[in-house]
Amino acid sequence: MKIAPLALLLIAGIATAGEVVSFDMPRPEGRRRYLMTISEEQPAAVRPLIVLLHGHSGTAKQLLGQGLGEAPLSVWLDIADREGLLLIAPEGAKGSDDQQGWNDCRAEASSNPRTDDAGFIKALIDKAIAEQQADPQRVYIMGMSNGGMMAFRLAAEIPEKITAIATVGASMAAKSQCKEPKTKMSVLIIAGDADPLVPYAGGQVSFYSKTRGAVVPIDRAVEIWRELNGLAEKPTSTSTFKHRDPRDKTSAKRMVWGADAKSWQVGLIRIAGGGHVEPSISKRIGPVYQAIVGPQNGDFESAEEAWAFFKDKKSAAAP
Repeated sequence: MKIAPLALLLIAGIATAGEVVSFDMPRPEGRRRYLMTISEEQPAAVRPLIVLLHGHSGTAKQLLGQGLGEAPLSVWLDIADREGLLLIAPEGAKGSDDQQGWNDCRAEASSNPRTDDAGFIKALIDKAIAEQQADPQRVYIMGMSNGGMMAFRLAAEIPEKITAIATVGASMAAKSQCKEPKTKMSVLIIAGDADPLVPYAGGQVSFYSKTRGAVVPIDRAVEIWRELNGLAEKPTSTSTFKHRDPRDKTSAKRMVWGADAKSWQVGLIRIAGGGHVEPSISKRIGPVYQAIVGPQNGDFESAEEAWAFFKDKKSAAAP
């Protein structure tokens, strides 16, 4: 496994969660890059693994706060430092539009790469378990946009490797090239109901009039996983996040199906008036970007909510 030159820049730029180092992995489609946190000392016990997936045209470096602008999911670095987690942020592959992304389940997303991304991420998980003391019972995936859609694919195709997933600004393919999910999986979905790119009510994913395949409504995605997990139609709990800034015109409501945090659950955080961006208190995107993707909610940290959803769940503990 070769450390890429980028590692030196990343090591110099991050002070939390140990060092963030770039590695390459040989794959049938060519070498694939991923970033991983490396502790100064070998951990004494197995530790939870978080795999973070960037969106279409994004990068692992930007997701972890090493690019331009704020990166809400870079809060995972602080969580990893606090909780003793292992983080891996793989790089997608370039599609026909020369943009980096993931081969998710949308059959009509013709510009997506045609790489075996499920195989790549499965190999990363196996390698982390074998070499970095990742806990095979505590492997969690979180993805934004195209990365979130890839998380849904992983939950359907390699559920034996994953404990739970969380998605932001993503739904499931309306016309899918993947098999239907058949295995129970705890799923947290964070979505804005005014998302201009991935419509909350379902339909065509689009950006500047370019369509990238259709998705099902967010409520339908919730229903799919709720029914698969054998959960009742009515949420077990409903709560509204405390509103922090009167200038923020969005609001956030959390619904959870399943009372036991150690067992199967489905969570939905609906952002009323929210756009195609991760809610965050500390990582605020600028007004120009918000003009493109829609308003950013500031009532909670997406990464912290995902960790709260993940942390008590273990694969072997679920009934």
